Amino acid sequence: MRPHLYQTIWRWHFYAGLLVAPFMLILAVTGAIYLFNDEINDALHPQQRLVAHAEQRPVSQMIAAALTDYPGGSATRVDLPAPGRSVQVFVTPAAGDPVRVYVDPGTARVLGSYVYTHTIVGFADVAHGSLMLGKFGDGVVELVACWGLILVATGIYLWWPRGGLRVQGVLIPRLKETGRTLWRDLHAVTGVWTALLIAFLIVTGLPWANVWGGLLKRGTDTVGIGYPTSHRLHGTTPTTTVKQALGQAPWTLEDTPMPASDPHADHHGGHAGMTMDANSPSIGVDRAVAIFEGKGVQGPYRLFLPSAPAGAFTAYTYPDRPQGQRTVHLDQYSGRVLDDVGFANYGWAAKGVELGVQLHMGNYFGRANQIVMLIACLGVIMLSLTGPIMWWRRRPKGGLAAPRELSPLKLRTVALITLALGALFPLAGVSLLLVLIIDQLRPSRQDNA
Repeated sequence: MRPHLYQTIWRWHFYAGLLVAPFMLILAVTGAIYLFNDEINDALHPQQRLVAHAEQRPVSQMIAAALTDYPGGSATRVDLPAPGRSVQVFVTPAAGDPVRVYVDPGTARVLGSYVYTHTIVGFADVAHGSLMLGKFGDGVVELVACWGLILVATGIYLWWPRGGLRVQGVLIPRLKETGRTLWRDLHAVTGVWTALLIAFLIVTGLPWANVWGGLLKRGTDTVGIGYPTSHRLHGTTPTTTVKQALGQAPWTLEDTPMPASDPHADHHGGHAGMTMDANSPSIGVDRAVAIFEGKGVQGPYRLFLPSAPAGAFTAYTYPDRPQGQRTVHLDQYSGRVLDDVGFANYGWAAKGVELGVQLHMGNYFGRANQIVMLIACLGVIMLSLTGPIMWWRRRPKGGLAAPRELSPLKLRTVALITLALGALFPLAGVSLLLVLIIDQLRPSRQDNA
């Protein structure tokens, strides 16, 4: 064994774990909740979400019913469900938070409503993505995820048996032991059994990150393995992306140009002089739904309503298996298809990301997928608790109990690691460099081994 290298790795595992553990705990708990979002919502709000199967009323009637209690409000999106489930109408009131109104599709009767972020699942969803701190929180989550990968790699190195493989204390915790030995076994054994699952969760979650995810999107699109070049709206200069216009979209399409309706185009079969201005009537939501269905877009799917004269009707399917993803945009005046892109049009890298996203959320293989990802979340929870407990129990009064400082030789090695890490994960590389500088500038003293 190389003691200096071991000491170096232990030191950074210690610091990273101490700083990251609280955030990893939050991500694991909220992620575990969201894995079972439908089950939790169905259990807590059955009267709003579950209905008797019946022939669906026109969507315009359901929107009108949803807006009854919100005068001056506007509907922005309608989620058309699978049989036996209610329609969700997303309403932006004249004042207050956006609400989701549940409507029986067979009777157009309002079943109830709530503010999404005021529910358990909604809170977990937002906290998991941004810690309820907006873009700043997005950055913190990305940084925590990158350091999570470092913790996995360094943890495996520290766990690796160096005196011959044994079962007790390496693959199975010694539950008869007490004190530091027991906590160390619980931490190490949990880590080794869940390391790959945790790394998978982190890697498949990073595409959502602002910095790393943005770089990945631009990189894959540039080399033609991401968003399909055949759907780039050549010859136009759109100012709005699909995500900006709709608020959400499949990962592959988030930064793609949002097609625009043309209120001044000839929408009457080319008859001379028959053009429409900004005051021209829209085809309406019911006609749009009929066109979508005629194009093979079937429920469940998400229907976004145009919010401006140049806005378009958009429908996209987002099934548990991404092979069924499809996004269709319609001109709100003519009903003409502006763009129609599906999973088959994605580049291979985008297909891989979309597959990883559904596995990450526990969707692809149903209940089995949920249970496997739950094991990873429980592993993170155990590691996030046992690590700080070990530190607290061994910490001398008034001391940090950090491993000894790095030698100059190892600092050069870590500098090279920092460069490599910065190339793969920019935020992690920058943060590691900052920590190295602080560590060298602080007053020299002997840490505990």
